This record gives sequence, structure tokens and C-alpha cells, in this order.
Amino acid sequence: MDKKTDAQQLSARAKEAVEVAKDAVQVATVARGFGKLALGLLAVVQVAFAFLAFWDLAWRDGDDVRGPKPAWVPVILINWVGPAAYFLAGIRHKR
Repeated sequence: MDKKTDAQQLSARAKEAVEVAKDAVQVATVARGFGKLALGLLAVVQVAFAFLAFWDLAWRDGDDVRGPKPAWVPVILINWVGPAAYFLAGIRHKR
């Protein structure tokens, strides 16, 4: 009887462990989905930031841009840093 009870307890524990593992897989799948969504959102924001920098560079008068305008094109292509550098250092702000 003792051996059967031990085997039943072990079997019950194994079933519980399997259920916990299934729950963990479901949580990881949902988290992975949110991670992909967040990464996609960051990519869209980064592309929009670069687009705005290119749009501003195209329409801004050359006298209002520090340095030659064509030199800013490869700078803006650097993710996040390029558009930020253009908006912070590439534009002459009249104060």
C-alpha cells in the first residue's frame, strides 16, 4: 500500500508540474507577442522620426542648416541618433 501511495503522490506531483509548465509556456507566448508588438511600434516611431528629419531637411532653406544639406542625409540614416542630431545640431535656431 505504501508503494502505491508514493507512486500516486508522485504521479499527482508530476501532473501538477506539467500544468505549471503549460501555464508558463502560455505566459511566455503572450509576453513574446507583446515584445514583438513593442518592437514593431518602436520601429514605426523610428522611421517616422527619420522621415520627419528628411522632410524638414528637404523643405528647410539651406541657410538655416548647419553644413551642406547633402551631408545630413547619411547622418539622418543612423537610427535614432541621426535624426536627433539633425534636429538638435543641424538646424540654426534664430534666437
